[in-house]
Amino acid sequence: MSCGEPHEKDCSEVLDHLYEYLDREMPAGECADFQVHLDECSPCLEKYGLEQAVKKLVKRCCGHDDVPTDLRSKVMGRIELIRAGETVPEVSVLEQAKREAAQREQADAAAAGQPGGEPAGSGDARSETARAE
Repeated sequence: MSCGEPHEKDCSEVLDHLYEYLDREMPAGECADFQVHLDECSPCLEKYGLEQAVKKLVKRCCGHDDVPTDLRSKVMGRIELIRAGETVPEVSVLEQAKREAAQREQADAAAAGQPGGEPAGSGDARSETARAE
């Protein structure tokens, strides 16, 4: 995107890094360049205001949910991989966390002596009949 006006920093570059600016994850020198651009470019300033409002809304509505520590560390690990330009696994972080939780449950069940990792009482009717005989 470009507003058509000449700027030291291109509009598309500003918009590509808008959340880094919003989240204060950008070096101070770059922040100053962004602020100069926003001061002179009303379309980018409008987009900034919209994204800022969305961020505040999400924080107000969803900011109180606790995130499991292992999920947070996996997300941060993925972010670091992306920043380093490395290949990111195809499986979503949430799906990976679910699979690992299921594996832990199976391992816990196996350790408790339940065959196949099934919780007690979860067998089908045939196995219940066989136990009764």
